Amino acid sequence: MTSTPGDTPPSRPADPGTPARPAPAAGAGRGFALLLVLTGAAGLLASWVITIDKLKLLQNPNFTPGCSLNPVVSCGSVMKSPQASVFGFPNPMLGLVAYGIVICVGISLLAGAAFPRWYWLIFDAGCLFGVGFVSWLQFESLYRINALCLWCALAWVATILMFWYVTSFAVRHRFLPAPGPLRAFFAEFTWVLPLLHIAVVGMLILTRWWDFWTS
Repeated sequence: MTSTPGDTPPSRPADPGTPARPAPAAGAGRGFALLLVLTGAAGLLASWVITIDKLKLLQNPNFTPGCSLNPVVSCGSVMKSPQASVFGFPNPMLGLVAYGIVICVGISLLAGAAFPRWYWLIFDAGCLFGVGFVSWLQFESLYRINALCLWCALAWVATILMFWYVTSFAVRHRFLPAPGPLRAFFAEFTWVLPLLHIAVVGMLILTRWWDFWTS
């Protein structure tokens, strides 16, 4: 996906000798806003299902989540791990709040809202925390817990897409400092980075359990 139609363009210098400045506030085109709504909804759905299954597991230790399909794709193994409650409460409860915020931002943009630079920087920082957290969870899932949760994987994909497109938006509107060639790359080829990121995660999953997938 290239830059979305309807994005508020960054401010332009008055003359070639004047440095470009970020726009005081920026809205977004329909495509970017819908992407936030859809990725937020996907993450919220995954968080909701995992939360419900976690509650059922607490009530009945013998409960088997519907996505526990085999020794590798085993949501129950992931939910019972210490990593599933790293902050002292089930991780998906954090997702219920975070992805809900993303949906609200997307809907606001669809309604024509424009947010200032500080808002976009905080939003992008939240996405950075999210993608960093899911990257840690990916490592723990593959190499410590030794199990894969499909609902978690849905949240991973949603977070990766969200992070790269929000970062691209911040760079293109000069909210984040970046050289001209990088802004031009994001304007035309934002889709490349999340695609590569997701492909790397998929390759790690494929190779981690290669013997199981091919047996």
